[in-house]
Amino acid sequence: MIRLCKPLIKENSLLTYNKILKSGYIVQGKYVKNFEKKLQKYLNINNAILVSSGTAALHLALIVLGVKKGDEVIIPSFSYIATANVVEIVGAKPIFIDISLKDYCLDPNKIQKSISSKTKAIMPVHEFGYPAEIKSILKIAKNNNLYLIEDSACGLGSSYNNKKLGTFGNIGCFSFHPRKSITTGEGGLLVTNNNTIANKIRSLRNHGISISNKKYVFDLVGFNYRMTDFQAALGIDQLNYIEKIHNHKKKIAKLYNKFLSHISWVKLPIIEKNKETNFQSYHILLDKNIKRDKLIKYLYRHKIETNYGAQAIHIQKYFKNKYKFENNSFPNSYYAYKKGLVLPIGLHVTENDVKKIAKKLESFL
Repeated sequence: MIRLCKPLIKENSLLTYNKILKSGYIVQGKYVKNFEKKLQKYLNINNAILVSSGTAALHLALIVLGVKKGDEVIIPSFSYIATANVVEIVGAKPIFIDISLKDYCLDPNKIQKSISSKTKAIMPVHEFGYPAEIKSILKIAKNNNLYLIEDSACGLGSSYNNKKLGTFGNIGCFSFHPRKSITTGEGGLLVTNNNTIANKIRSLRNHGISISNKKYVFDLVGFNYRMTDFQAALGIDQLNYIEKIHNHKKKIAKLYNKFLSHISWVKLPIIEKNKETNFQSYHILLDKNIKRDKLIKYLYRHKIETNYGAQAIHIQKYFKNKYKFENNSFPNSYYAYKKGLVLPIGLHVTENDVKKIAKKLESFL
């Protein structure tokens, strides 16, 4: 089976796990601090705060910026469900915007008309690791005095004009789920250049504990969103190989582009010159006449694992019922949801694998 993804787990990590176990200190500790320092350097950012998941990161970002009941947050209608869930959790209203089929990200041309007196923040998603038009979105946020939260769950290592994604807005949020460039099993990250925001996040992730030297003084009502040293140790090891991972993914993406370019019913990803992607996913778009789910089953029978890309959030039961959406309320999001397909990519994928996948795609019709 050519798997969709396969995390890199090195022997070094297993040795470190034994060391942590023997130390008896297995929760948030020195490995978390070390991983945070390395991420700060990698992203060229003042503060990196590790948490238990990418969803926890988004949740804390909204809370620390004061997003609450009665506020509105602009998000893309095509993303993982967590992007919208966290807005609902804090009592705010998600204002869905359609995506561009060029990059599967929030279409900046559709934002301004959806801004109201209740709008508090814009939260673009760098879907599949493809950079959103973040420069244009940042300008809109500044012109309207709005917070910008980057959902960079898929975006670690991707860049726009040579600046790393997640570092443009007030806060950037990342995920270390196994589908991402590097993994800690589960895990998340918030980054910011604002020290006041960073200190509040550090407090909130640990039950609202004071960040002063006073022990067991709690200044805020917080959460248990801590990352463990086990997870951080794995992340540290993986970060050492991130360029190797990204370079191999770029190589595989080029091979896909080469071997799939002649298939008329397949639209390949377009990466513009001022953007660099980590290819968290290699996402293709199928012609409207192609039955995507049938294709997934066909490829699986030939030992090729694929999947759809992301959700059209507006048609998920909770959001569709609450806000009375139709399937085509956001047509590009709906099309990407129904006709998008993610192909295997990662260190485990070889040129021969790509050739096999291309051959099976050709023979589908």
